[in-house]
Amino acid sequence: MTVRVAVVYYSATGSVHRLAEGVADGARTAGADVRLRRTPELAPDTAIAANPVWQAHVDATKDSVETATLADLEWCNALALGTPTRFGTPAAQLKQFIDSTGGLWQAGGFNNKPATSFTSSSNQHGGQESTILALNNVFYHWGCIIVSPGYTDPLVSAAGGNPYGTSWPSGDGELPDAATVTAAHYQGKRLAAIAQRLQG
Repeated sequence: MTVRVAVVYYSATGSVHRLAEGVADGARTAGADVRLRRTPELAPDTAIAANPVWQAHVDATKDSVETATLADLEWCNALALGTPTRFGTPAAQLKQFIDSTGGLWQAGGFNNKPATSFTSSSNQHGGQESTILALNNVFYHWGCIIVSPGYTDPLVSAAGGNPYGTSWPSGDGELPDAATVTAAHYQGKRLAAIAQRLQG
């Protein structure tokens, strides 16, 4: 049975989008069928337009990346969630999507699904680990099996050494470097490989 991976993320200026692409590509290399999905934008148009990088990213992805739905979470048998950190927690755009999953959760739709997460913040100590831990709290409630990258490959250390999940300090809006995208690729590949093993 083919592993089906949903990579669901929110990205404002593109850093998390780049990580999501890496996770998705990694899962594909492990033989998974992958859906890359973004959550809806909640910010007002005026706020987006005030930041040219944000506006450019919205324009670049609005027609090229489909919007996430609950059907994507029902379809998958492994999932990855990605978000920028907002005061050490997930962005509202991803959180609102998570908050819409109550019916699927009550029906057992997440039971035993492998899950992993990734993030970006403006600086190295901007709440990356606490954001991933917050997403892990969701996975605990959902009954998922958390798949962290850990220190299972030197690629993790080369990308900054975050065993919780791939993370990136974007600074003034820099997109993830090659080492970090490689780590995201590894994280997606590991997720799909473990999902395959769990399927037997």
